[in-house]
Amino acid sequence: MKKFLMMYVLFMTAALSVPVSANLPDFATLVAENSVSIVNITTRQQAPQRSSAEQRDLEELLRQLRPDGAPIEPDAVPGRPRGGVGSGFVMSSDGYIITNHHVVANADSITVTLTDRREYTAEIIGTDELSDVALIKIEAEGLRAVRFGDSEKVRVGEWVLAIGSPFGLEFSAAAGIVSAKSRNVPSRGPANYVSFIQTDVAINQGNSGGPLFNLDGEVIGINSQILSSTGGSNGISFAIPSNMALNVLEQLRETGSVSRGLLGVLIKDVDHALSMAFDMPRPYGAFVDDVQPGSPAEEAGVQNNDIILAFNGITIEQSSQLPFYVGQIRPGSSAELTIMRDGETLELPVVVGALPGNDQAFGNERPSTPRGNSLALSVGELDPGLQQEVPALAQGGVQIEQLRDGPGRRAGLATGDAIVALNHQPVRSVDDFNRIMESLPETGFIPIRVVRDGRGTTLVLELN
Repeated sequence: MKKFLMMYVLFMTAALSVPVSANLPDFATLVAENSVSIVNITTRQQAPQRSSAEQRDLEELLRQLRPDGAPIEPDAVPGRPRGGVGSGFVMSSDGYIITNHHVVANADSITVTLTDRREYTAEIIGTDELSDVALIKIEAEGLRAVRFGDSEKVRVGEWVLAIGSPFGLEFSAAAGIVSAKSRNVPSRGPANYVSFIQTDVAINQGNSGGPLFNLDGEVIGINSQILSSTGGSNGISFAIPSNMALNVLEQLRETGSVSRGLLGVLIKDVDHALSMAFDMPRPYGAFVDDVQPGSPAEEAGVQNNDIILAFNGITIEQSSQLPFYVGQIRPGSSAELTIMRDGETLELPVVVGALPGNDQAFGNERPSTPRGNSLALSVGELDPGLQQEVPALAQGGVQIEQLRDGPGRRAGLATGDAIVALNHQPVRSVDDFNRIMESLPETGFIPIRVVRDGRGTTLVLELN
């Protein structure tokens, strides 16, 4: 027993002699080598002036809301400047700085502060709202630029480090790991052209526009957004992949604007129900809900209910990846789509178009003629005016008037949706709908195609 205790003491002594840091990343060296490339960004925006009448109306409203005579909030005073703070980093030694679009958007003045506390007034070279990337410039030379890494090679679970100005606290470092890739979060524009890197790094207000480093000291992302119920870090943050950002930045530096490829399809993820309804071996790809008239996709032969499996040989696991990859292609370039249609795999060449600046949508109105059916919903004839206004309804359909608990509601149908196909059969009228209803199976997954806000989408009904 005594011999055993002596061996145990020797073993523990040897174990404790190994430095704890031996198996942990050297974040201190990473920060020391790269912090000089990080900048703090402060913006000022002059509040819009109100007319005398508008100001009197505002003050009267505030007095009515505050009869105790409390003072008017500072933001209500016209002409008071507004400020913001963000982060950025050096792209090149001659003063080009990278940050987020939302950091500098609508700014009347931009001040860049370096780590040695030198301050410069910056000018905007170009910003891109869809990617939330901006390029600004200061009149400085000899700056140390960051090194960029390949964001495609980033793996979930890797250590990463962010440096920025959370809550205005300049040049703060925070570490974590990559939590996920190819994340689709709500976009600021008509389409989501960013497939985000998700991390658990503590990102807060003011970190926006700062770099996300890998352990080799390479920038693999630009910190952009957080997902939070409090406004602070909840351990879910999103970074713009470096590969996509570099494509945008090169265009901003060359022309001050960004051109993106466009297919002209409305897509969504292929979930389990869709994969079952379309006899897929597993759920993946981008399901084509609607092909826009006159679009490159239509000219290439893409059809509604096609499933895009790959773009230029790159497998599309989630629908958010497709606009990301298409957006990297310059308009007018040739590409190749791999699609699944009726159980067959097809290769379709396509000439990529250009993403337009505006997105048009059509309104929907409620129908007026109720009819009943076993899907726990009531349908009626289309409003003639709506049918003329929306091209997707030119061939007819029916509209949902009432929706109760049942397969339709569980599938995501909504009152006012126009049904144009059920179980792969076109629905032109209420009679068509009732006829198809009578032939539906008692159980299984059934596709139903609807038009909502002028756009087509296919949902799946799970019949019990």
